[in-house]
Amino acid sequence: MGSPRRCGRSKRRDQRAVDPNVPIEDVAGTVRNLVAEGKVLHFGLSEASPRTIRRAHAVQPVAVLQSEHSFWTREPEAEVLPTCEELGIGFVPWSPLGQGFLRGRVDATTIDPKADARGRFPRFSPEASVANQDLVEGLRRVADRKSATPAQVALAWLLARKPWIVPIPGTTKLARLEENLAAADLRLGPDDEAELERTFAENPVRGDRLSEASLGFIDR
Repeated sequence: MGSPRRCGRSKRRDQRAVDPNVPIEDVAGTVRNLVAEGKVLHFGLSEASPRTIRRAHAVQPVAVLQSEHSFWTREPEAEVLPTCEELGIGFVPWSPLGQGFLRGRVDATTIDPKADARGRFPRFSPEASVANQDLVEGLRRVADRKSATPAQVALAWLLARKPWIVPIPGTTKLARLEENLAAADLRLGPDDEAELERTFAENPVRGDRLSEASLGFIDR
């Protein structure tokens, strides 16, 4: 994001990652000043812990939080989502399709570690890719009943969590964009959701979502 001087008024100022060397109160205070000057409308955080969210929110209301969350990445459900709900903060899951894995087109032979950054993540190792296919098959079973795709079911599952959760799947292809948008019209019934939860419970996710080095930068 460019500087306020270059961009005029910014709709939202996000801290892309929590800097452990800068007190979050200082960051929130700076944004509060920008809001007071009319240069910024809203304040957002990314991958922030509940404690950090509360500390920032006490200085300048946090409008939205971005964190990875999907059918196979559930960590925000324990504390982050309840904190957002309590404080009235919108939640934007990034990588809601598990960096493409939940589309059902990734297997042990798909990822080239030399050319694909995902190859550095334990969850995309050949062994983990094989083990985690059961999660995709669970999505596919529901999708087949709904005349949908696994990706659409994964997005519909997220959209059904809370009305203030808005996933942001990325794509460079028009067909994928249209597929993603159609997920907004897909309704999952109680039986569908129960089946998906059974699938998740019976098939523990293999591998961390990021590399050990990357996880070291995540605020906890």
